[in-house]
Amino acid sequence: MSIDVRGTEGYAQAARSLIGQWRNIPFAEHHAAVLHLIPTRPSRVLDVGAGIGSDAAALAAMGHHVVAVEPVDEFRAAGVKLHPASRIEWLDDSLPDLSVLRATTRHFDLAMLTAVWMHLDEEERRRAMPNVVRLLSDGALLILSLRHGPIPEGRRMFDVSAEETIQLANVHDLQPILGVRSESVQRSNRRMNVTWTRLVFIKGPGSS
Repeated sequence: MSIDVRGTEGYAQAARSLIGQWRNIPFAEHHAAVLHLIPTRPSRVLDVGAGIGSDAAALAAMGHHVVAVEPVDEFRAAGVKLHPASRIEWLDDSLPDLSVLRATTRHFDLAMLTAVWMHLDEEERRRAMPNVVRLLSDGALLILSLRHGPIPEGRRMFDVSAEETIQLANVHDLQPILGVRSESVQRSNRRMNVTWTRLVFIKGPGSS
């Protein structure tokens, strides 16, 4: 069993209900705002906080090779069972350090941090950004979502602004190319007035 990771509080206990909810979220609907930016040619994709692998499976079906990083054992096990695609490689690792993945010295054309950044406090976000950037090839995209709204009981979350995230990305030579705010695709979240900001960055040459 993996060591508990800060930010995953409450998820293992709610795994059964969350797995059921997440299986019903279509990839195209969930990522509608950024779908046009996902590469069409086969690419190396990093999915951090992959959950049960719904996004990883959709990306693999497009022809991409996906490294799905998920620290919660229950989600990772469900993902392996639900999506046994040869193009998905599962990894037990987590932000802010991604130490296991960085030790492999691999680089990616696209990194997706969906519903992840909100679990990191300010110090962790400052540590995490350069670690993510080091995994990106020149010209690669980083797609990141920020959650806004009430925090569910028993969860560790922070309301992170788009402005702060863009400033931090700029420090590491990531240039913003898209920012969109929208309501949640999950009905339960919409009832709580939860909204999301999607940010997309591109890595220039010489980034840290």
